[in-house]
Amino acid sequence: MDKVKKALKTAITSLLLIVLVAMAARLGFAWDQIRKIPREVIGSAPFDHETGSIAYSLATGKGFSSPFRRETGPTAWLTPVYPLLVAGIFRVFGNFTANSFFAVVFLNALFSSAACIPLFFAGKRISGLGVASTAAWLWALYPNAVMMPFEWVWDTCLAALLGALLLWATLKLADSPQRTRDWCFYGLLWGFTLMTNPSLGLLLPFLLGWASYRGKRAAKLSLWKPALAASIAILCCVPWTVRNYIVFHKFVPLRSNFPLELYIGNNNNYATRQFVWPPKITKERELLRYFHMGETAFMEEEQRKATEFIRAHPKIAIELIGEKFVSFWTGVAEPVQVFKTTDSLLIRALIVCNTLAAVLALVGMICLFVKRSPYAIPAAAFPPVFPWLYYVTHPNLRYRHPIDPVILLLAAVAASAAWELLRRTPNLNAPQP
Repeated sequence: MDKVKKALKTAITSLLLIVLVAMAARLGFAWDQIRKIPREVIGSAPFDHETGSIAYSLATGKGFSSPFRRETGPTAWLTPVYPLLVAGIFRVFGNFTANSFFAVVFLNALFSSAACIPLFFAGKRISGLGVASTAAWLWALYPNAVMMPFEWVWDTCLAALLGALLLWATLKLADSPQRTRDWCFYGLLWGFTLMTNPSLGLLLPFLLGWASYRGKRAAKLSLWKPALAASIAILCCVPWTVRNYIVFHKFVPLRSNFPLELYIGNNNNYATRQFVWPPKITKERELLRYFHMGETAFMEEEQRKATEFIRAHPKIAIELIGEKFVSFWTGVAEPVQVFKTTDSLLIRALIVCNTLAAVLALVGMICLFVKRSPYAIPAAAFPPVFPWLYYVTHPNLRYRHPIDPVILLLAAVAASAAWELLRRTPNLNAPQP
């Protein structure tokens, strides 16, 4: 019996097994979905977004341009890493082909499954093997994570891997802060992240600041090493920023599309308090103006309209932040109503899973601070800091995905604390001496 328990424990805590199950779940879901869709649709529809269009322009020698299947000239709508990966796939498997989509899905599934590895080691450093394996298993089987590699030809899965890597690297660096080489690698990781998904950059001052403070306090770390890491991260963005300045004749450090996203979430349709979600003013409607005006003039106009609306209706803008908060953490703006009215079991399951993960993550954050964990700050920084970009623009479960691994790690901390509490609680039904 003891051998069986030992073998079971070994299997449950096996990182290799967890990664293999994660990969199998993602590829299994993709295979099930692909069987239901005609091959000609598979080769076209998934690429009908900015990533696929820019990748096509790159693969056909037209440069980083035309994010909407029309030749509209150079763009900074996205940062370059993921479109370049997809362009490479196009060059090998063909433009807008089913084989290209299969390659993208496999790559996304690989990124998503690989996130189990830094998540496991970060969890082990924070709270031990039990939390580490629980967090990795949660991520391996989390519905959003299983579905995302197939659902989106986007940097989402790679960003989730990078979010988990950043947490693990921050914890590891803070515990061993003396080697200059490690700080250089940390800066390179941040630079690559910023060129992949700039929204994670909101966490840079918090994670780098905490690693610097802990290193200085524990090992009398010289601050020039954190400064070096920050400089390397910034230098990684310089070539892209210079390219944008040359092309657009203005300072565009990472992405150009923030004004549009701000206006989609804050526009005049809300002035009458007749709330509609998503807004009547949609991205698709605004793109007609983009085609006519060009990227620079269009974004300047969107920025002006969004700013004017927020200034004219500050109360409504604040109320909208509340709605976006709910939508970001549950998946929909009105989760109770949608849960009651929808006929889809999948939608109900997603609402429950996302809401439960968010609540448990909050409990996990509290547990880390109550236990005075030395790693509480970097782990707890993700949920309150990262979402603000989407509270002021507009939310989507895909936008939350880069921090979902850390959300599940915090949920695992909460589950571990609950298990410890149950074990310590005396059994009231047990016979009294």
